[in-house]
Amino acid sequence: MLNYLNATLEELDGDDWGTPPYDSSLVKNCYRLRRVPLKDFSIEDLRIMIGQENGLKYLVPIALVELEKEPLAEGDFYPGDLLKNVLGVSREFWGQHPELKERMDAIVEKAKAKLETLDESDELKATLKADLNSFE
Repeated sequence: MLNYLNATLEELDGDDWGTPPYDSSLVKNCYRLRRVPLKDFSIEDLRIMIGQENGLKYLVPIALVELEKEPLAEGDFYPGDLLKNVLGVSREFWGQHPELKERMDAIVEKAKAKLETLDESDELKATLKADLNSFE
């Protein structure tokens, strides 16, 4: 299965980024997360790093495990925020990882069904629905 969960992105990539070059909370958080064992990542941590396209080959499989359990898994913002970032991963990535794409296709179908019962604003539901429908 995922035999790299005890490692950090820094260890897996073999690349120490050093200190953050900008005094931005997002940049500092990304640098910090590169030193956190993947088994300790929260939904929010996955959302952030996938949104920044950092460590996708390691983090997308972890995110898919979470999304298979709960397609509308929530980080710090709203139900489905992790899903939204995973949906935004490049077509190139999915093309290189067809087995992950197949799993994501199943998650998209589960999320579409679950979206109908989501007790959130119509605007949020419409945005998520559009993202789900545009996933290829």
